[in-house]
Amino acid sequence: MSRRCELTGKGPMTGNNVSHANNKTKRRFLPNLNDVTLQSETLGRGIKLRISAAALRSVDHRGGLDAFLAKAKDEELSAAALKVKKEIAKAQAAEA
Repeated sequence: MSRRCELTGKGPMTGNNVSHANNKTKRRFLPNLNDVTLQSETLGRGIKLRISAAALRSVDHRGGLDAFLAKAKDEELSAAALKVKKEIAKAQAAEA
């Protein structure tokens, strides 16, 4: 499993550990990823995703998974999230 958020594309970053003596050694900053099940109102079911804590807050702020995916750029989304986005768009088009 890759260490990449499925909704925002956030991944590992690099930097330095800096000791008290100012010695610098390379390190990695990993994203805070969580396995969550988000509910889609349009599809009426849960979607399992591995997303960062910041993305989870963004989903809540935008009003749910459907609203978040509607505004999200396709380049940032994983293949699974892009598939869900297309399913939601198709279901909303059939509903209207």
